[in-house]
Amino acid sequence: MVYPRRARYPSLMNLEDQHVVVIGGSSGIGLGVARACVERGAPVTLVSRSRERLARAAAELGEPRRVRTFAADATQEAEVRSLFNEHPPARHVVVTAVEGHYQPIRALDIAAARRVIDSKLVAALHVAKHARLDPSGSLTFTAGIAAERPGPSGAVVAAVNGALMALVRALAVELAPVRVNALSPGWVDTPVWDSLAGGAKQERFEQHARRLPVGRVGAPADIAHAALFLMGNGFTTGEVLRVDGGHRLV
Repeated sequence: MVYPRRARYPSLMNLEDQHVVVIGGSSGIGLGVARACVERGAPVTLVSRSRERLARAAAELGEPRRVRTFAADATQEAEVRSLFNEHPPARHVVVTAVEGHYQPIRALDIAAARRVIDSKLVAALHVAKHARLDPSGSLTFTAGIAAERPGPSGAVVAAVNGALMALVRALAVELAPVRVNALSPGWVDTPVWDSLAGGAKQERFEQHARRLPVGRVGAPADIAHAALFLMGNGFTTGEVLRVDGGHRLV
């Protein structure tokens, strides 16, 4: 049996000259992924809808020669097309943009539900359609624990995350040899929780941490480390990598 040369697969610790596009890269998990990539030598393109947040994120990363920004709404196909037409081909694309909506099903705001579907599923389809990827590269989406452990009033988020998990399996076949995977985080301390929990955020985190086998909620760096694995392992495709601190077990 003939195995590929080891040099074909990049080291997790070295992304030098491997262009990485991070959609949703201006804060939270996306910014954590971008930081990990920059630290390992990658030129990174941060993508977000807000130019102001992109500027702050780029300044925080502090690598102006290797960090570019592009304002785009991934739910709009024309903007996704422009993103990939106006930048060099990517070795890796990581999509972390998310919009949540929690509401009892009998009181559901369908317009809000459609925004969640657009932000995670339709945006993923736009990226898969238009991304210009090196054949040895990867495409990584972000699903979430709600697909397997849905909470009260979380039907829409659960359904969209589950659909995204199914999508990566289909795309792994269709886009091969490009590898397509998904991350499935549990609770992660990101700015989105400021709107979800408000002033109760810390109390909710502490309660949840006591339930988890690892004894804490996640940090963006935890998810970034998992994203590096999916970028660097050339024999992993069509997978959902769960990074949830054992949430599925409790």
